[in-house]
Amino acid sequence: MAPDPSAHRTIHLSDYIPIVGEPEIAEIRTMASRVQGQTVQMVNSTAVGGGVAEILNCMIPMFQDLGIPVRWDVITGGNDFFEVTKAFHNALHGGPYNGRPENFEIFLSYNEQNRQRLPLDSSLVVIHDPQPLPLIDGRRNHASHWLWRCHIDLSRPNPIVWKFLEPFVVRYDGAIFSSPSFTHQLPIPQYLSFPCIDPLSAKNQDLDDAQIHAVLERFGIDPQRPILAQISRFDRLKDPLGVVKAYRLVRNYFDCQLVLAGGGATDDPEGGAVLAEVREAAGPDPDIHILDLPPWSAIEINALQRASTVVIQKSLREGFGLTVTEALWKKKPVVASAVGGIPLQVIHKHTGLLVHSVEGAAYQIRFLLSNPGLAARLGEQGHEHVRESFLMTSNLKRYLAILLHLLKSH
Repeated sequence: MAPDPSAHRTIHLSDYIPIVGEPEIAEIRTMASRVQGQTVQMVNSTAVGGGVAEILNCMIPMFQDLGIPVRWDVITGGNDFFEVTKAFHNALHGGPYNGRPENFEIFLSYNEQNRQRLPLDSSLVVIHDPQPLPLIDGRRNHASHWLWRCHIDLSRPNPIVWKFLEPFVVRYDGAIFSSPSFTHQLPIPQYLSFPCIDPLSAKNQDLDDAQIHAVLERFGIDPQRPILAQISRFDRLKDPLGVVKAYRLVRNYFDCQLVLAGGGATDDPEGGAVLAEVREAAGPDPDIHILDLPPWSAIEINALQRASTVVIQKSLREGFGLTVTEALWKKKPVVASAVGGIPLQVIHKHTGLLVHSVEGAAYQIRFLLSNPGLAARLGEQGHEHVRESFLMTSNLKRYLAILLHLLKSH
């Protein structure tokens, strides 16, 4: 199933000139002029929910504005398929794997169904994450170029799952990772490309005070007291229970509130169970606001981040953490775990504060609440760091550079 192209907002690269400068946009257009006539196809496992879908929703109109035809396909599968791929996802992040032998057959069977359904005939085919990885079997034209874009932390993959998937990976023309630490000894080229945010999207655009206060009022959040917030899918690897524990430690010193806001993704069957666990841990505390938001809640998420005194990202494993990027862009002080791609964004004591435990998170949150001047300075420096490295124009530029490299090498 391909996402509805009409769902994309119209994007003109010239709109980004005030943010990144005219020379940057001119360079992107020059690079694009050298790949005219090429086509691009993106394939992933969900059209809504999660960072990959958000990136593609912005990236595709950018390619189109450059005159490069691009299509986006989403693979289909039953609940059994997504339960298997969620188990794979957790295992690739370094967790245990106790799956049944038939899980591998389920995974391959659904991929074969998708292979028969999808055209897979563009000049550049980009397969995102492990779920559609075996689609490389559908490569019909060896003049085309295939890339595997891995958005997850592969630094310590479970050997059972990685041994099964690696033979597919090595058949690609290259692999793209979000951090140098995620790479492996592979016989194919490996590229570094950071996930990025769209500063002009509804989730990141400027909001006035009235818009922000309207959202707080709707959810019963007091704008007069400090707000701690973690905006993430309800996923055990995001450690929402650890966030609740850290908040309770901070509450011994500050009269503050906690917002845990997020939603699910269509390829994540565990979200409902995790949400129930979080609600049980929160109990009757009226200052813990647990918000299960639908996918169209970009303005609400934007407002909650902008209203926050401190933004938390207490992940146990993390591919990159675009919610961290979003908070830094909004000049918010961030307390985040030193895992995955987060340290590329949160440079300790320069753009935010890194932690390794619940107690460490609580300590650093207290430190920021006690030092608002430092918190403001970290926010300013975090904003500039995102502008330089993690905006969608940078992502587009990297894809064009990789495509130019692949065309030159053949």
